Amino acid sequence: MNKTHTLSLNTLFAATLLLAACGPKEGGGSQAAPGGAMPPPEVDVVTVATGSVLLTQDLPGRLEAYRTAQVRARVEGIVEKRRFTEGSDVRAGETLYRIDARNYRAAYDAAMADADVARLTVERYTPLLAAKVVSQQDYDLAAAKLKQAEAALSRAQLDLENTNVPAPISGHIGRALVTEGALVGHGDATLLATIEQIDPIYANFTQAGADVLRLQQAFLSGQLKRTGSTRVELVLEDDRVYPRPGKLLFSNLAVDPGTGSVSLRAEFPNPGHELLPGMFARIRFPEASADHSIKVPQRAVQTGPQGQLVMVVDAAGMVAPRPVRTAGMSGSDFIIAEGLSPGDRVIVNGLHKARPGAPVKPVEWTAPVSEPASNVAGTTAKK
Repeated sequence: MNKTHTLSLNTLFAATLLLAACGPKEGGGSQAAPGGAMPPPEVDVVTVATGSVLLTQDLPGRLEAYRTAQVRARVEGIVEKRRFTEGSDVRAGETLYRIDARNYRAAYDAAMADADVARLTVERYTPLLAAKVVSQQDYDLAAAKLKQAEAALSRAQLDLENTNVPAPISGHIGRALVTEGALVGHGDATLLATIEQIDPIYANFTQAGADVLRLQQAFLSGQLKRTGSTRVELVLEDDRVYPRPGKLLFSNLAVDPGTGSVSLRAEFPNPGHELLPGMFARIRFPEASADHSIKVPQRAVQTGPQGQLVMVVDAAGMVAPRPVRTAGMSGSDFIIAEGLSPGDRVIVNGLHKARPGAPVKPVEWTAPVSEPASNVAGTTAKK
């Protein structure tokens, strides 16, 4: 065999190996759609259904301690010892400060001696009065001195007890406002610390008077129904919903002429002390209920220059924009007043892959378990 023929065979063999390496492999890579096109992208959708929805409103508010007590010095003296840790929880009656008690102990002992003398005098005068050895006037004077001595003893005992400053309530105590060695109670009741009970905790918020009037008119016309529910939710500053629901305590019957709003208060359990007084939060409370309504997740509604719209998937699997009009909130969902009908498939996730007129593969979306029940998109159709 000549060299030219050998070279040709080697070249052909190498080309065959190269083609085999570049050819399709069994089980490898993604399968292309017929005609070489990419498969349509998957998007999460919710199928619209009508039902009864709960209209809610998020209003800004501020948290406030359930109870607040000021710890003050009731007697004058030098602080000998602070007996609590700043920022800790204390119990009612627990001693927080000890004030130098030597002068008050001496005053108590003197008052005790005076009371004993006055008592003995009355006891000695009692039989003498019956025998008319002492006059009624002398006896009455001795009895009056006994009452004075007992009153002085009670005051001295109270002053001595007040040298141990107790916690008036159970709760969370803040920083110490005086140091050991400080003179307190000189001329006034010195503020020593503040205790706040924060379990449960209050949330104070306001509602515009115009909103109250609008709701009343909707109730009278039959458009909306009263809920009768006092259950409220707390939305924290990071948009998390506080896991423990609260209850609405009261709303003022009068509108504040300065702000044009009505004051409301809710109460929330706070066993973990996650909520602190002074924090800002949004209170989500039920306003009314409406029948035959549609709601979709807030993320599905887009807002543009032409107004609000959603992306829907038609029967052919094509994406189409749909203008809508919202009419309030139900938890974190929008209530749709116009633009959608039962059976419409609204895109919730994957909007960046959904171009109008393009095909998509719709997959029914299920709300995460971590979201409150009020956040589940779509209501169950009435039977």
